[in-house]
Amino acid sequence: MDSHILVTRSSMPPLEEYVAEIAPLWESHWLTNMGEKHKEFERLLKEYLGANNVALFVNGHNALECAIEALGLGADGRRKVITTPFTFASTTHAIVRKGLEPVFADVRESDYTIDPEQVARLAADPEVCAVLPVHVYGNLCDVDAIQSIADERGLKVLYDAAHAFGVERRRPDGSWESAASFGDASMFSFHATKVFNTVEGGAVCFRDPALKPVLDQWKNFGITGPEDVEYVGGNAKMNELCAAMGICNLRHLDEEIAKRRMVAARYCEQLEGVRGLHLSPLHEGVRSNFAYMPILFEGEAPAERDAAMAALAETGIGSRKYFYPLTSEFACYAGRFDSSMTPVALRLSRQVLCLPMYADLALEDVDRICRIVAGSRGRS
Repeated sequence: MDSHILVTRSSMPPLEEYVAEIAPLWESHWLTNMGEKHKEFERLLKEYLGANNVALFVNGHNALECAIEALGLGADGRRKVITTPFTFASTTHAIVRKGLEPVFADVRESDYTIDPEQVARLAADPEVCAVLPVHVYGNLCDVDAIQSIADERGLKVLYDAAHAFGVERRRPDGSWESAASFGDASMFSFHATKVFNTVEGGAVCFRDPALKPVLDQWKNFGITGPEDVEYVGGNAKMNELCAAMGICNLRHLDEEIAKRRMVAARYCEQLEGVRGLHLSPLHEGVRSNFAYMPILFEGEAPAERDAAMAALAETGIGSRKYFYPLTSEFACYAGRFDSSMTPVALRLSRQVLCLPMYADLALEDVDRICRIVAGSRGRS
C-alpha cells in the first residue's frame, strides 16, 4: 500500500497495447495534421458518445475557444455570455479571451450546477447572446430548462462538459443519451487528470454539421485550401500519438468507470453520517462517470475543510479545494465582478474538498482517507 496518494492518477492502457497502436506511425511518419489515428479516434468517439458530429483538439481549452468562434458568439453585437463562477479557470478565460463578457449566475446547492432560475433572470438582458453552463463533477445541468430558456430568448447553448465524458441520462422512452447530446455544442477535455484521457486533448460535439469544416479550419490557422487562409485561426490540432492513446483508453473506459463506482461507493459507506459532512447525491436516471469525490463541510468559514486537507497532507495524501476560489475572485479579474452576487457558489467554494479518486485507488486506502477526514473534525 503506497503511503503517498495523489488526488488523481491518470488511467493508462497496457504498454504493449499502446506500442502496437502507435507502431504504424513509424512506417507512415505521419505524426500530426489529422492523420489516420486522428480519423479513427474521431469515428470511435462518435460511436461511443452517439454524437453525429465531433471535432478533435489539442486540449479542451482550445476546443472551447474554437467552439465560441464557430458558433459566432458576439457576431451580432450581443457580447454577454451567462455562465457560472464555480468552474475551472478555462471556462471564464475562454469567454474573456474571445472578447465577450461573462455574466455569472449562481449555482444550485443540490448539485453545484448553474441555476436555471438565475439563467432565466439574466437572459432578459438583450445584450446576452449565449449560455455556457458547466456540468460539475459528473453532475449534469438541468439541460431541459436551460434549452427552454435559450429557445425563448434566441440564445446559443455551449456546454463545458469537461467533467461529463461518459455520463448519460435516461430518456422518457427508457433509452440513454450522452452528455454530448445537449445544446448547440459541448466541449470535452481529455486532460491526463480526467476520467478519459489522451494525455492532452479535447473535443467538441455539435448539432449543426456545417460547423465541422469551420472547426477543422479554425484549429489549423484558418487554412481552407493549399493557398487559401480565410480565418485568423490558431494551431489546435490533436497529434497522432495522443489520438492513439485515446483509441486505447476508450477500449477500457467502461471498466475504468466501474472501478470508480466501487471507490465512490466505499467513500459513501464510510463517510455517510459523519457529523458536519455532506456528500454529493447521484441523480436518479443518470449514469455517472464518478469523475470526482467532493465532500462539503458545514459552515461558512473554511477552517474545518482546511483542517481536513492539512491532516491528509501530513500523511502524504493529496486533496484539492476544487473549485476555490471562484473564477470571479481571480486576481486577474480584480474589481470586475462581485462574488456576493453568487452567494451559493461563494459558500460552496469555501466548503468543498475533493478527495482522491481514480480507478485503481485501493479500498483500504479509501478507508484510511475516511478515517483521517472523520478524525479531523475536532482539529479546526
